[in-house]
Amino acid sequence: MAWLRSLLYALFLAVTVIPYAFACILWAPLPLHWRYRLTVGWPRLAIWGARFFCGIRWQVKGWENLPDGPAVLLSKHQSAWETLFFPAYMPREVCFVYKKELHMVPFFGWGLALLRMIAIDRAKGRDAFEQVVRQGQTRLDEGRWPLLFPEGTRVAPGKVGRYKMGGALLASRTGAVVIPVAHNAGECWRRNAFVKRPGMVTLSIGPAIESQGLSPEELNQKVQDWIEGEMRRLNPERYVQP
Repeated sequence: MAWLRSLLYALFLAVTVIPYAFACILWAPLPLHWRYRLTVGWPRLAIWGARFFCGIRWQVKGWENLPDGPAVLLSKHQSAWETLFFPAYMPREVCFVYKKELHMVPFFGWGLALLRMIAIDRAKGRDAFEQVVRQGQTRLDEGRWPLLFPEGTRVAPGKVGRYKMGGALLASRTGAVVIPVAHNAGECWRRNAFVKRPGMVTLSIGPAIESQGLSPEELNQKVQDWIEGEMRRLNPERYVQP
């Protein structure tokens, strides 16, 4: 049954993303704010479809921790679910950091390219981080929130990846506060798994962490401590020691 529901959901995503991509091209001349609001209609549709077809419900803890000002969001990364949820439901526009080659992906990449997020050229090596800082500062000045996954890649439930310094360095260089985010989306939507499992995704937004007065290393450690501590509250059974 879960396999059939997942198949229907995959077909739903494929059927809806193609016309949405062409619509993105049509409204490309509009101001960025309007392009963003229209384009993230598809991630919102995808989140709805995950609930309708696969039974993936969701709840959010800590909305009140989101500031009315500049912030860098640093989140746990377990699945594709959160990459759809953040642009669809955050109260401000979010800007993912990603390799610019994604712009070449048919349909999805075309819409992404029009949202002016933080696309980096990894071929430039050490200058890639300076691209993140320059573009990140610009996006913050525009009232948008850069969003990074410190572990870099999707990590299975109960596992901890190495927390990279990019997000902490960006916050330190720009003076923005950091908002840590934990969630357990991987319980329903596993990495590279076709079958989606029904259940409740809890996304927990932590208190703002000031970047000023902390070294990037200290800031990164505080982010990791909060996220991993919260993960143990969300799914304690994943962290039981043998």
